[in-house]
Amino acid sequence: AASTPLIALAAMLGIGALGALVWRNRRESRRAERRHPARGSFIAVEGTRLHYLERGSGAPVVLLHGNGAMAEDFVASGLMDRLAATYRVIAIDRPGFGYSARPRGRLWTARRQAALIGKALAALGITRPVVVGHSWGALVALEIALNQPLAVAGLVLLAGYFFPTARLDVALAVPNATPLIGDGLNHTLAPPLWRALAPRLIRKVFAPSPVPERFARGFPLDLALRPKQLQSAAHDTALLIAAAATAQRRLGDLTVPTAIIAGDGDAIVETAAQSQHLADALAAPIEI
Repeated sequence: AASTPLIALAAMLGIGALGALVWRNRRESRRAERRHPARGSFIAVEGTRLHYLERGSGAPVVLLHGNGAMAEDFVASGLMDRLAATYRVIAIDRPGFGYSARPRGRLWTARRQAALIGKALAALGITRPVVVGHSWGALVALEIALNQPLAVAGLVLLAGYFFPTARLDVALAVPNATPLIGDGLNHTLAPPLWRALAPRLIRKVFAPSPVPERFARGFPLDLALRPKQLQSAAHDTALLIAAAATAQRRLGDLTVPTAIIAGDGDAIVETAAQSQHLADALAAPIEI
């Protein structure tokens, strides 16, 4: 009985600590959004508000970012500016990333994201673009080409994941992607944890090359560490293997001209098992 007050005190302190984390994470999110306000335009499609950046003129090129990133990734890398010298470039925040919404109650598979983005492009009057997808965004780009082959002029897949494999990061993401449990984790412990891990993870993303100074200076990391974006990233990670399995079954239906680009030293996605495997699969004759 004597221990009951101690248990109650410990519970109160724990709840207080979690409450403090929620308050701090909300404050950091607001600060990040003041520091990096939305620089693009918005379009609402099927009740989902999407944010996109647009530059240049000419034939259209659509850029889809990877997991945990946002359209600003292509600005920080310099890719958007270089492409905009020749093309009309549209970089879209996928649902739940950057300043795009991700309504709850929907399973945001690669196919669902592709369908939504396809409708957004149609609403913007963008016809037959070259669609460029990086990492998780490559799965969305692939689904756009599979679902709307006549609406796509070409496909560029950068360091994508296309074939199911065992991945530790998928298993680790499940708690943060689980309803209620994930809400609690993503609004309390996840932001400071990822803030501590981010420098090491970014070095791994660019390894074996060093992190480019332009990216280190220009990428809005604090936006990527907001609870709502961490939750979206956890959901995408948890869906990764299933999304690849879904796309794999339809690779024989791909008719769009496709370029595949990956680095042989990629420490995030094994190039031989993914990009090279896809290139071999697409080059092989299709039996009818």
